[in-house]
Amino acid sequence: MNYTSTQKDILKTAILIRCTEKRLLDLFSQGKLYGTVHTCIGQELTGAVLARFLNEDDYKFSNHRCHGHCIAFTDQVEGLIAEVMGKAAGLCGGHGGSQHLCYQRFFSNGIQGGFVPITAGLALGEKLKGTKNIACCFIGEGTLGEGSVYESANLISKWALPALIVLENNRYSQSTPQEMTIAGELLDRFAAFGIECFETSTWDLENLYNTAQKAVEYCRSGKPAVMRIQTDRLMAHSKGDDDRPKEAVAKFWEKDVLSIFKKENPELYQKYETEANKRIDKAVETALKAPYAEEPKQKISTEKILQWHKPDIKTNERLNELIRDCFNKNMKQNDKIVMIGEDIRDPYGGSFKVTKGLSIEFPERVLNTAISEAAIAGIGNGLAINGMLPVCEIMFGDFMTLAFDQIMNHAAKFPYMYNWQINNPLIIRSPMGGGRGYGPTHSQSLEKFFLGIPQTTVLYMNHRYNPADMYDQLFSEIKNPVLFFENKQLYSKRLNGETEKGFVLEYSNEHWPVIRIRPEAKPDVTIVCYGGILPVAEKVQIEAFDNYEIVSEIICPLCLYPMNIQAVYESLEQSGKMLIVEEGYSFAAWGSEIVTRILERSTSVLHDVKRVSMSEYPIPCSGPLELQMLPNEKSVLAALKELVAPVGTIDAK
Repeated sequence: MNYTSTQKDILKTAILIRCTEKRLLDLFSQGKLYGTVHTCIGQELTGAVLARFLNEDDYKFSNHRCHGHCIAFTDQVEGLIAEVMGKAAGLCGGHGGSQHLCYQRFFSNGIQGGFVPITAGLALGEKLKGTKNIACCFIGEGTLGEGSVYESANLISKWALPALIVLENNRYSQSTPQEMTIAGELLDRFAAFGIECFETSTWDLENLYNTAQKAVEYCRSGKPAVMRIQTDRLMAHSKGDDDRPKEAVAKFWEKDVLSIFKKENPELYQKYETEANKRIDKAVETALKAPYAEEPKQKISTEKILQWHKPDIKTNERLNELIRDCFNKNMKQNDKIVMIGEDIRDPYGGSFKVTKGLSIEFPERVLNTAISEAAIAGIGNGLAINGMLPVCEIMFGDFMTLAFDQIMNHAAKFPYMYNWQINNPLIIRSPMGGGRGYGPTHSQSLEKFFLGIPQTTVLYMNHRYNPADMYDQLFSEIKNPVLFFENKQLYSKRLNGETEKGFVLEYSNEHWPVIRIRPEAKPDVTIVCYGGILPVAEKVQIEAFDNYEIVSEIICPLCLYPMNIQAVYESLEQSGKMLIVEEGYSFAAWGSEIVTRILERSTSVLHDVKRVSMSEYPIPCSGPLELQMLPNEKSVLAALKELVAPVGTIDAK
């Protein structure tokens, strides 16, 4: 066969990819790599060909089998080898390893399907900016078992996003044949969403080239496409775990384009291979001498001596109105803010009317989605990477679990995993809590499941601090993901700075202030709470003082994670007793962490502690029963009295 100069260049890149991956396998067997190695040997032409048509301004998102795509799009052989060897000179400083790469607009992650909604977000960002750039992601056919693929395909089609999904079909998921797990015709799945589908293979270089050109040009015209590439994986899924029939794999080698090229042009193949190996030898030699990755020196500080001041609250508007006005103001000032969620456009304006009217003024930046929480969060991730400032609404906090993968395995990890090459200014906001009779699946307080995720901030509003000030601060400075929870019972409450006689409302001088309601006398007990529990705690504080002469101090943080416990500690130095009140279940919860952190710091300030929380059952629809099972004035007061003295020794006046 006579090869054109373009085809020879493509084959040269493919040979470089194959040689690099073979060397990585050798290095692994020598114990010089960490983790695992998923090679794309047999599939190299996919990246080598598409690199001819995707430019440096296009986004590319790959998967666990990403080395070939990375080399084809970035030519960073040296950075890739150093990265997989865990060295600081690697593409991601040794943080990402084999599966988690980042260089300019190329990314990869090992979670199957999770980057498809991110690709949609990247494409949406380009569409909003009015560019001709596209976003391309690479998936295997095994990924078609993931629901996020279909959530994303629906919105990619509905919004006509310039997104290209490249489906590399090697017919095996690890060692499981496709026919055992995947039903129906693969492309029919995307055609059902109205997405244009192209088909080719790595066994016909000319057809692959022409088809790739058509698919990319089609996307660049502003329409989504899927390109299925039939191909063969010639080596193991990972390292040496290959249980496929040997005779079947032998046939794959026979029709491999690089194998055929080697037979037909042995001298040219040898030249390309020699050049590749010389470059790889040098890269390995350099990487072996380089230092390993080190832990970041900068730590998150959550211990700080506090100063306190009285707030100057000049409005008593409802909290949902304050948030809505804040969004309106900031969207006028910053055209990078994009809001996505279910039913957030007018006329509905969100379940709690926080986004009412915004879609009328900003029709292109307030977008209704399907019921697709994973896609909502993932699209937010993509928008954030693209330089936009997304605000994703999850209609009820109960549904946050459906977005957990995008938070835990994507948003939270990206900045560190990619060695701080990107910021991820993602805001996910959601109503939490019960008290409105919505029942077991719409009334939970699940914030504890999102605490402690590295590089993620968890905020919870209350009625004593203007939530608009919190959002203003986020819009001006956010760099990493923030989860903003809003107790649904607080939306109709008004911002309030007044306190009963004998008590003082104060804010700490922290980045996210702690609210303190301090008695003028020395406190007998410290009440620690947050969010929608604060009104309950305040009522108990007054009743305990008026009727039982119990003096309490309330500590209510806005930031649940990371949290400075200094305010709690200072209060306990006076009271020695702590009552923790939180609306969720108490086992392995925020309150448990508060106790632990206090005891780690000192065992002398905390003499007694009690917790009041949700009953250990799902929340019922019955209104009276729900209120009984949630922390309430009666249960909180009873616990407070027990802390001050044994049961029965304190009577009402």
